[in-house]
Amino acid sequence: MAQQRGLTGYRRENGDVGIRNHTVILPVDDLSNAAAEAVAKVVPGTLALPHAYGRLQFGPDLDLTFRTLIGTGRNPNVASVVVIGIEPNWTERVVEGVAKTGKKVRGFAIERHGDLRTVEAAARVAARFLADDSEQHREPVRRGEIMLSIKCGESDTTSGLGSCPTTAEAVDRWVDAGGTVLFGETSELTGGEDLIAARCVNDAVRARFQEIYDDYIEMIERTGANLLGSQPTQGNIRGGLSTIEEKAMGNIAKTGGRPVVGALAAAEPPGAQPGLYFMDTSSAAAECITLMAAAGATLHLFPTGQGNVIGNPIEPVVKLTANPQTVETMSEHVDVDCSGLLRREYDLTAAGDRLMEICDRTINGRLTCAEVLGHREFALTRLYQSA
Repeated sequence: MAQQRGLTGYRRENGDVGIRNHTVILPVDDLSNAAAEAVAKVVPGTLALPHAYGRLQFGPDLDLTFRTLIGTGRNPNVASVVVIGIEPNWTERVVEGVAKTGKKVRGFAIERHGDLRTVEAAARVAARFLADDSEQHREPVRRGEIMLSIKCGESDTTSGLGSCPTTAEAVDRWVDAGGTVLFGETSELTGGEDLIAARCVNDAVRARFQEIYDDYIEMIERTGANLLGSQPTQGNIRGGLSTIEEKAMGNIAKTGGRPVVGALAAAEPPGAQPGLYFMDTSSAAAECITLMAAAGATLHLFPTGQGNVIGNPIEPVVKLTANPQTVETMSEHVDVDCSGLLRREYDLTAAGDRLMEICDRTINGRLTCAEVLGHREFALTRLYQSA
């Protein structure tokens, strides 16, 4: 087992631990993107998070948008937040949700002020927040204080044989250290959902997981669509996965062997009990990671086969692959090369050591490939059409 290096992080006002220190400009709706991005240009070093939605949503769809936006602002990797919305009520709703963490947050509404006045006022606050945030210091933290999330993408035959089992090594070690890990991709459990149900810690968690899974599959079947080409994707098929069941086995392989202690709605924060949690998410990478970051995850592991370029503006994404062709052709996107596992150059424990070393370095400030290349995919999940 590789020797663990000392870990450091940013301890927030409510005790949560982050590994990045972002000053975020958060638009409430699509109409406010321009103002948020203008503030980020005026105050370099801040991070705007434009998105496509936030108007004329209703019911659970609107609730999910608010949960995602508020959760993003509450993420421990965020030091402070400037919220900009077209009107004051929804803007203040996001501000109030973020403020419960104790971190600095201010809101600005564009109505009756216009973009120019709003940008000026918000930029002044953002500049002050950024200066204050720059004085935040790292302190020693425990692994169990850092919330991990996992998702795979562009899977192929090497995923289930190499990168996903390597991820499982990290998952089990994280849980054993008293940490919390999130996994999801509801539709990609198809054909193996019974394996997850069997690992649920009690009947209540098992019933909740089964309800979430059944509802998702019913939604898909209600459309009458044939998912072939989407599940599995064209990339999956090219990589040798011919059925969703084959894909599910690789997906489940990365979750390790520890019990599932909870089943969460999309963007729902886990409870106080540490351990492995299932979250109801799409299998679309940007949506899935956005939801997990909104639930509080601060580091993401992304095993891939054919190669994926995904990143996230809030949660660093560590990508690993066991496919030697991907290592050669997409090296700038690969944080961990575990192809030696398939060549039998080392065993699974050693592959896990390699991944854990990169995790620790990323926690301590190393930029991931996605961060270096500027990949900041941020995508809200929609449930309904707009009203």
